[in-house]
Amino acid sequence: MERMKRISVNGGALNCDDILHEILLRIPPSVISKLIVVSKIWLRVICSPSFRQGYLRQWGLSFRLLGFFVCNFLYLGRPRDGYRRPRWEPPLPFLSTCREGDDLKHSGILKHRGYFIDSSKGIILSGLHPKTYYVYNTLTKQTYQLPEPQQFYKVLCMALIVEDFLHGDTCYKVIRARCECKLKERNTVSIETYSSKTGKWKQSTLMCSTSFALRPRTAAMVVGGVVHWFAIWGKLAIYDPRLGDRYVASIKLPTGVLTHEHEESVLGESSDGLLMYGQSNNIGVEIWMLEKEPEDNNSSIYCICTRLKYKWVLRWRLNFKVLWKQMPSLSTHSKETQLLSFLPQNSTSIFIRSGWNIFLCDLVTKTVEIVNYQGRGGSISWESSKIVPYFLPSWPQASCAS
Repeated sequence: MERMKRISVNGGALNCDDILHEILLRIPPSVISKLIVVSKIWLRVICSPSFRQGYLRQWGLSFRLLGFFVCNFLYLGRPRDGYRRPRWEPPLPFLSTCREGDDLKHSGILKHRGYFIDSSKGIILSGLHPKTYYVYNTLTKQTYQLPEPQQFYKVLCMALIVEDFLHGDTCYKVIRARCECKLKERNTVSIETYSSKTGKWKQSTLMCSTSFALRPRTAAMVVGGVVHWFAIWGKLAIYDPRLGDRYVASIKLPTGVLTHEHEESVLGESSDGLLMYGQSNNIGVEIWMLEKEPEDNNSSIYCICTRLKYKWVLRWRLNFKVLWKQMPSLSTHSKETQLLSFLPQNSTSIFIRSGWNIFLCDLVTKTVEIVNYQGRGGSISWESSKIVPYFLPSWPQASCAS
């Protein structure tokens, strides 16, 4: 009888949402997503917006790698008489790294969706410039074709902003920014923004206090809702659409030991929500962060866009030759090593490429491990392609858990 009473008390506690909420907050991220199959009550509590907010506040958001998208710039935005894609090459090449990535690759979802442009939080943006664009939600398995834009931009760059709301809905914005073919000194740029809330495109003009020009056929890095575009002349263009005004800030990218002769430049987001900039050449890689300056420091790199003062700070410097000497067991690398990308909300890890091999590099320990993937790695035109890792948030959602 005493044992039955204890079981009854414990079962009643686990059926109480408030008590279950406090218990589940102490479960680590590697286990929490598996507990949604225990019961409908556990599923409802774990997938509820209130629990999600409290859990992410305590543990942070984790991601899982599905693979790498290959974006070939020879096809993206090409003229009608330009270079054509061979029949054997898929329009959205995907290098899968897991079973879930294999399912995405062989599901047929990626066919007839144009070319890869950008991705964020499980949302994939693809299409054919300058009029046809698709948005695919990997979590809900839904595809949506955007209405045709109103403006014609012969050369452009893009931005994808994905926002999560309390009720579980995912809203997004797609920004098309015009790039001038002639390198003239300008302080304005025309953009067109699509919002999933309104279902319409809206045209506007951004103004900068200094002259700048966006780098064509690139995708922006969005950190905390702020858009960061690469610009020519070694600059970065920063635009915050939430401010309500139409200003864009322009700042110079940092320069270090690698000087301006770097072959690859990438942007990312640190674990504490800061913008990260990485540059590499055959010698090595440098990682910089854009940190807030102290209030008593009057020197400012930019303050128009965010109303705050920031400066570039060098965080990591890595020599490729030293790295490979420390890892003699890896005989698969070549002399050509390149920085590929950052990991989402990660300050200490990067993806690098050596030959057709992709490695995950730990900046703290200065060690690498090879990333196994399925795909045509040896036939990829690495010089004309952008290799972008595709991550999904590890947090479960009720729509796909059910």
